[in-house]
Amino acid sequence: MTRTGVFWDGVEGRAPVPHAARTLGFELLEADPEQGTISVAFAGVEAFTNPFGEVLGAFLAAMLYDTVGPALLATLPPGRFIETLDLNTTFVRPARMGRLIGHGRVVTRVDDHATLEGTLYGTDNEIVATATATARVIDLPSAA
Repeated sequence: MTRTGVFWDGVEGRAPVPHAARTLGFELLEADPEQGTISVAFAGVEAFTNPFGEVLGAFLAAMLYDTVGPALLATLPPGRFIETLDLNTTFVRPARMGRLIGHGRVVTRVDDHATLEGTLYGTDNEIVATATATARVIDLPSAA
């Protein structure tokens, strides 16, 4: 089955990937819309680091933002999008340059509001940061 909509059109090459996701090196690993789960990869490049070679927390938060949001986006039909109402990030340990893996999931969805959570793993497969978020599903025209 071919899935369509803003998220699926981007990851399947029918529409451009958003600039922010491209900057982060976003790569879809797998998504299960029925379960509301997603796994994605990011590139923790030198441009994202502090003088100690650690990926700055703001980039980790952006990666988690691009993990939890797509977990919900992947479940939506064409013509629907999301607005993130809040994102709370906890930094667990420093993240080194390299491939970072995010796992996100839709925890609850009641009508057009959803609670999301995500975990970001470093190059050593250890948790580097976690996040929770609240989002609202909207009609695509109101997202413009």
